Amino acid sequence: MQQRLILASGSPRRKELLSNLQLTFDVIVSEIEEVVDETMTPAEVVMSLASQKAEDIAKEHRDAYVIGSDTVVVFQDEILGKPKNEEDSFRMLTMLSGNTHHVYTGVAISYQSETFTFYEKTEVTFWDLTEAEIHTYIKSGEPKDKAGSYGIQELGSGLVKNINGDYFAVVGLPVSRTIRELKRLGYNL
Repeated sequence: MQQRLILASGSPRRKELLSNLQLTFDVIVSEIEEVVDETMTPAEVVMSLASQKAEDIAKEHRDAYVIGSDTVVVFQDEILGKPKNEEDSFRMLTMLSGNTHHVYTGVAISYQSETFTFYEKTEVTFWDLTEAEIHTYIKSGEPKDKAGSYGIQELGSGLVKNINGDYFAVVGLPVSRTIRELKRLGYNL
């Protein structure tokens, strides 16, 4: 019997990362209202949000392996989500300029009423950015839908001086760990 794999995310980046592995999967986007407990650590936040997404889709697809994922950027204990507008984007990118921050990506895999979660934490250091560089990047439109107002895989790659950890986790899905956990949970690759 063919095992079914579902990505519970509308992120084109996550879809591309799974597609690169030549896996057959469906995309079913969770429409739940995300709930975050303010007392949680960043690791707990991303694992909770990933679980909420995976479990939302899994309740209708019990025989499938459902992957949920969520990413946040953390700088000086502040979680930087997606920017509200261009001013918010400028605020975030100015904070990150010349500094090191952490990217947390949580993954949840739901299968047959069970959910397994994990996270990856990656350290990212930005170059010192000029206001003009920040404005040019914002005008590209790329920061709009990205945690911390940047994407490492496109134009935002020019902002990043170095990383320590899993590059793919910064993009949105730690693929190597995800594959290993799927195998461990019985998914045949």
